Amino acid sequence: MSKVTPFLMFNVQLEDAMAFYTATFPDSEFKHVARNGKDGPIGSAEFTIGGQSFMGYNGGPYFNFSQGFSLFVDCEDQEEVDEFWNKLVSAGATPLQCGWITDQFGITWQIVPRRFMELISANNPKKVQAVMEAMMTMVKLDVSVLERAYNDA
Repeated sequence: MSKVTPFLMFNVQLEDAMAFYTATFPDSEFKHVARNGKDGPIGSAEFTIGGQSFMGYNGGPYFNFSQGFSLFVDCEDQEEVDEFWNKLVSAGATPLQCGWITDQFGITWQIVPRRFMELISANNPKKVQAVMEAMMTMVKLDVSVLERAYNDA
């Protein structure tokens, strides 16, 4: 385990969340689980999502997630953006803005194409501003629209 590991406090959905995340993102797995009783639900666990280690706990209704914490998904291309976005939406996620989406468990994700990060790293402030302005009008990020904004600036 890393020195610093995100710790997610769910109400009672830890096992369902882990099952969904490990089925949705490659390089994901359950690592260690502690059940409440011999055959009871998972109470706490260590798991991996997309190669990132997490700890999780069913802490009851005292804890809520907020958009102040989000998980950034580095997508290779538009196809990968579409794949993850569609999996989240079909499972009940709520699309927000600028590539952000909140899943059925309350975790907010940023589904971001790598090309967007390249475009906003350009040395031309006018082009970067055009890309940022285009991004602000989107719900799911669209690489072709972002590139068009960059090229037209």
